[in-house]
Amino acid sequence: MTQVTSTTMEPLSARIPSDLYLWLAQLKVEGASTNSDKLRVLLGQLKRQHDGAFDFVTALAWCRDLAAKPRAALAQLEADTGQHSEVLSQALEHISHAMALLMSAEVGNLAQAAQLEDKLLRRSFAHTESLLRQATTAQAAAFDPDVVQRHLGATLQLAQAIQRLKQASFQGD
Repeated sequence: MTQVTSTTMEPLSARIPSDLYLWLAQLKVEGASTNSDKLRVLLGQLKRQHDGAFDFVTALAWCRDLAAKPRAALAQLEADTGQHSEVLSQALEHISHAMALLMSAEVGNLAQAAQLEDKLLRRSFAHTESLLRQATTAQAAAFDPDVVQRHLGATLQLAQAIQRLKQASFQGD
């Protein structure tokens, strides 16, 4: 989508609750230092979101920004404890990528819908593969080393059922 940027500025006045004002004042927004700058950046993001004008890279950066607080908390936890969860890191990255694919997609016809479907499934199966790799050992690289094994059962049963169906189909040909 083509975005037209206005070169003139219009004044905007609004009364907001003090808790929102204090929140805005402390909010870190890249490329903005004053409250006016922050509002311009945030309104621009909101407009691009509303208009669907996010390309994938911009959408991915925005999704990562939205998850910055838990990512920072996890980084601090890892620094404090020396423990790392590859499972959680991969899940956060998968979720960010999937959301960015959705936000940047144009779905105006069947071909575009099929393309989005393909991209989302490719991403989802890549995440599934990473989780299955974690299941190859008794304990996953996770804060809870048993988390993958605990949730693996149904997925493994489905995979085995698919394998049996494929073998039966192959033998029937």
